[in-house]
Amino acid sequence: MSNVTVRQVVYAKPTKERWVLVLILLLTLLIAYWDRVNVSILLADNSFLTEMGIKGDPVRMGLIMTLFLIAYGLANVLLSPLGDWMGPRKAMSLSILLWTTSVAIGGFATVFTTLLISRVILGVGEGMHWPMQSSFVKNWFPPSERGKANAVWLIGLMGGPALAMPFFSWVLSMWGWRGTFFSLVLLGIIPLLILWFYVTDHPRQHKRVNQAELDLIESGLKVEAELQKEIATETLAQRIKSFATDYRFWLLTVNYFCVASIWWGTMAWLPNYLKEARGFSWAAMGALSSLPYLLGGVSLLVFGHLADKWGRRAPFICFGHIGAALGIYFGAHAPDNLTAAILISGGIASIALALPQSWTILQQIVPSKAVGAATGSMNGLANAGSAFAPVLIGYFISVTGGYVGGLMFLVGVAILGALCMAVLSLKNY
Repeated sequence: MSNVTVRQVVYAKPTKERWVLVLILLLTLLIAYWDRVNVSILLADNSFLTEMGIKGDPVRMGLIMTLFLIAYGLANVLLSPLGDWMGPRKAMSLSILLWTTSVAIGGFATVFTTLLISRVILGVGEGMHWPMQSSFVKNWFPPSERGKANAVWLIGLMGGPALAMPFFSWVLSMWGWRGTFFSLVLLGIIPLLILWFYVTDHPRQHKRVNQAELDLIESGLKVEAELQKEIATETLAQRIKSFATDYRFWLLTVNYFCVASIWWGTMAWLPNYLKEARGFSWAAMGALSSLPYLLGGVSLLVFGHLADKWGRRAPFICFGHIGAALGIYFGAHAPDNLTAAILISGGIASIALALPQSWTILQQIVPSKAVGAATGSMNGLANAGSAFAPVLIGYFISVTGGYVGGLMFLVGVAILGALCMAVLSLKNY
C-alpha cells in the first residue's frame, strides 16, 4: 500500500481529541464544584464552627457562601473578556491557580476573616473559569455538536456535589476539617497540569488532531462565521440593547435567579439541616446530601430529551419550579426524617429541569451577535443576586428558631420562578 493510500485511510477517520477535551472540562468542573461545596459539609462540623467562632450564628454561617457568590457573580461578568485576551487555556489555568490558592488559605485559617478572604478569592477564580468552558466548546466543536458537548461537561453541575458530599464526610472523619481543604489543593493540581501540558486553545494547535477532525471542526466553524459576519459592524451598545430592552430576557433572568437561589441555598444548608434538624449520622448525611444531585442528573437527561422532542422549554422550567416548591414545602413539614430528606431531595432535583432549558430559551430569543453578552449578564446577575440566599436562610433560621422558616423562603422563591415561566409558557416558548 502506498504512502498516499495509507494517509487517505488515516484521514478518512477523524480523531476524537475534541471529545477528550470535553472530558477534561468535565473533570475541571467537578473539582471546581468540590472547592465550592466543602464548606457545606463543614457547617455541620462542631470543631470547624467552634474554631471559626461561628457556632450558633446562622447568619455568619450563611455569609461563607454568600461572599463567594458575590465575588463569583461579579467576576463572571467583569473578567470573562480575559479569555479573549489571554486565550481560554491560560485564563482557565490562572483561575485554577487562584482557587487552589484559596483552598490552601482556607486550610490554614485560624480566624473567620481569613476564611472569608479565601472564599472571595475562590469566587474570583471560579467566576473566570465558567466562561472559559464555553470558549473551549465554541473553538473546538462545530455548531451541530455543541449541544452534546455542553451536555457532557454540564454533568459536572450534578456530579460534583453528588460525589463531594460523601467524599468530604469521609475526609472529615479521617483527617478533620482542615484535611478537606488540603485534599482540594492536591486535587486542583490535576486539571492544572492537564490543561497546561495537553490542551490548546484551538484544534489546529493540537498535535494529536488529524486533518479529518480538523476539517470537520473548521468546516462547521466557517459556516457559522459566514452567518455571523455582520457582528463586526455593530457596536457593543447595540448588542446589549437587543436583549436589555426585551422583557423575555428579564423574565429569564429572574427565573435563573430563583434557580440559583434554590441551588446555592440548599447546597449551603442541606448537610447542616440533615444532621442537626433531622439527626442523621455523618455517613447517612453524606449519602443523603448527594441524593438531590444524583436525581438531578437523571432529570437533566430525561427531561432534556423530552423538551427537544416537544420543542417547548418554558413549561418544563415552570414544572421544575413547582416541583421544587412542593418537595421543599412538604419535606420541611414531614414528621418522618427519611421522608423529609427524600422529599427535599426530589424538590432540589426538580429545579434541574430549568438549567439547560433556560440557556436554550436565551439562545432562542437573543440575536446571535449578542449571545455572549446576554449569557454573561444573565449568569452574573442571577448568581450575584442569589448570593444572599444562604445568608437570608440563616437569618430566617435565626428569627424563627428553626429550619422551616429558611426552607419556606426557598418555597417562595420557587413560586416566583414558576410565575415568570408561566408567562413565557403562555407565549409558547
